[in-house]
Amino acid sequence: MIHKYKLNGLNIVLDVNSGGVHVVDDMTYDLLDNVEPPFAEECPDNVVQKLMRFYRKEDILSCYEEIKELYNEQILFSPDDYERFAALSVAAPIKAMCLLVAMDCNLRCDYCFAGTGDYCMGRKVMSLETGKKALDFLLENSGTREHLEVDFFGGEPLLNWKVVKALVEYGRSREAEFNKKFRFTITTNGTLLDEEKMDFINREMSNVVMSIDGRKDVNDRMRHRLDGKSSYDRIVPSYLELAKRRGFKEYYVRGTYTKYNLDFADDVFHLRELGFDQISVEPVVCDHDEPYAITEKDLPAVFREYERLSAMILDNDRAGKHFNFFHFMIDLDQGPCAIKRLRGCGCGNEYVAVTPDGEIYPCHQFVGKPDYLMGNILTGEFNKELKKKFAGTHIYNKPDCKVCWARFYCSGGCNANNYEYMGDIFKSHKISCEIEKKRLECAIMIKAVHAMDDQGE
Repeated sequence: MIHKYKLNGLNIVLDVNSGGVHVVDDMTYDLLDNVEPPFAEECPDNVVQKLMRFYRKEDILSCYEEIKELYNEQILFSPDDYERFAALSVAAPIKAMCLLVAMDCNLRCDYCFAGTGDYCMGRKVMSLETGKKALDFLLENSGTREHLEVDFFGGEPLLNWKVVKALVEYGRSREAEFNKKFRFTITTNGTLLDEEKMDFINREMSNVVMSIDGRKDVNDRMRHRLDGKSSYDRIVPSYLELAKRRGFKEYYVRGTYTKYNLDFADDVFHLRELGFDQISVEPVVCDHDEPYAITEKDLPAVFREYERLSAMILDNDRAGKHFNFFHFMIDLDQGPCAIKRLRGCGCGNEYVAVTPDGEIYPCHQFVGKPDYLMGNILTGEFNKELKKKFAGTHIYNKPDCKVCWARFYCSGGCNANNYEYMGDIFKSHKISCEIEKKRLECAIMIKAVHAMDDQGE
């Protein structure tokens, strides 16, 4: 399988199974519209006659021979060597956990998937004892994995700050006993950050995610404080200070764009102009009846904006002002391991979420969905059959994904979104798929341009 498209003046051909990217001339691009395996010994006469309106016959024949050679060398139309790994996509030790230390929030964001923080289950915070049992559960179910990841999440985890600190201390105290290393992260809306919290986060957290949607009017339209004041004005100085203090440690600012700001490239660059160099701005996923929802009618505008954003990023790079935009960061050289490419995030199998009541869910976005309650760390219940089901959520078990050119990059998309909006974790959420494919096209184009620039072309 190949995927071909035109973007930024380039003719780009992706060999789906090998991951090879080719920038080709117009004749090769047009010829690939008319030929495919198995290839005849000579270019079919009807194809030659069709293309002779634009190209010389001898050039067409020569180009056809080159395409055949690339096919024979398995550079174009290469075979799928990944499906054989699907059998290895089995229940695995848990390596990551989302700890909902606070199912409560001091913001009331319009688009919040978590029902403004309580997941429609009542506002509550996690006790230290429940948190300890959650970390014990992770340690005891991680098999031989040495490195474990824990994300303090909410709601707003800083509402339960004492427990966050105590759980980090507890986790560190058990590392040697289990021969493990914890990688702690935290996701925050920033409104409660102060000097003490910044120092602790920068000392103990491997990564920190800071929520902000971009320009002040865009951010404040959706991210409301309870007191009615601007959340943007409160969080920007703190975020800048936190990022400055982190030095080379990981962080990123994460925003959500909606129908209200389909010019979201301006929000990305607003965040860059503020001083952030690790940025994620991604589409809202919600019921299509919401006034801020992105629908199929909005997709052409969304696609144009990603193209505009990619051009702006290239201009920025050439001016020596590089920054990382999360959804354009792809590895065309090696990429993740085979199983990761087939299954994605590993929710419900290698990754689980735990609530203040000790309930276990496949991830934070499944919390409150009775059909996906996996057990409870306080009672010792754990549904291993459900875990096995999530181990099977690979691209070869998702009909739409199996035949999609983008499958090895998106790895089947978000299971939670599939369930919420398609009713089945094995059915792809269409709008998310289309947006992801456009992002990938832009990301691949950026990589191609960089390679050409490096070669001095």
